Amino acid sequence: MESIIECRNLTHFYGKRLIYENLNFKVPEGRILGLLGKNGTGKTTTINILSGYLEPRKGECLIFGENIRNMNPATRARIGLLIEGHVQYQFMTIRQIERFYSAFYPQWRKDAYYELMAKLKVAPGQRIANMSCGQRSQVALGLILAQNPDLLVLDDFSLGLDPGYRRLFVDYLREYAKAEGKTVFLTSHIIQDMERLVDDCIIMDYGRILLQCPVAQILSNFRIYRCQIDEYRNGEELLSSIEGCDKLYHPSLIRQNLEFGSFLSDAEVDQILRQKQIGYSQLRSEGVGLEEAFLSLTGKY
Repeated sequence: MESIIECRNLTHFYGKRLIYENLNFKVPEGRILGLLGKNGTGKTTTINILSGYLEPRKGECLIFGENIRNMNPATRARIGLLIEGHVQYQFMTIRQIERFYSAFYPQWRKDAYYELMAKLKVAPGQRIANMSCGQRSQVALGLILAQNPDLLVLDDFSLGLDPGYRRLFVDYLREYAKAEGKTVFLTSHIIQDMERLVDDCIIMDYGRILLQCPVAQILSNFRIYRCQIDEYRNGEELLSSIEGCDKLYHPSLIRQNLEFGSFLSDAEVDQILRQKQIGYSQLRSEGVGLEEAFLSLTGKY
């Protein structure tokens, strides 16, 4: 499958603070990929590098096979970019801003814009300044869709949207992207939306990519494990012995109750605990949603 985005050995600092080093990833054509990470892990930095607003200290990014630093204008026109959640020119009406933007995009599709506006139940003559924060965000998203780009890059697309508007746009975007064969690369702090929307996800930790895989694989295979520690042991010593295993994620111990996440089976987890001579009982596991898996993989705090 062709890669629409390819980042090679990205390294970036802010001052002396390392954001990440030698970051590599690809985004396949026709997939919706979500970039997940806690604050400060480099999500918006990556978006800014992909958009050409920020030059990395090292490495390169290719979009449609071209380096973003010297991209052909015709190729750049194939990218729809949303950095901020709101449109400018708030003195305009819904109809006026659509006409204004349409002059800049030869492949403009007003039907995609007005279909979303109809779902919002806003009149074409309604002034943007009189709309709610969430509605203005939706207007911005509608203008992106109307550009008819082959690649949509959306940073924190759900900013300012209440649960109803978020659900509306998530469902609309997924149907639109799949029907039109679009590639989407996006971030959001609302991980429940990502579970519903994206095909694949990249989970970033501080300084590195922790995981890139289909969301379905996480939902099918990742589990939270809990057990009772049979005998008293020094808590720090016990956790240290488990943290040495990179397949058991972020163990925590409260009193004698041990909890951690893993992609391993019950039998494999049992074998590891026995190898580490951890006496336990009542080992149990449960599947979780994407948000719980994300917290277990990256740490709750």
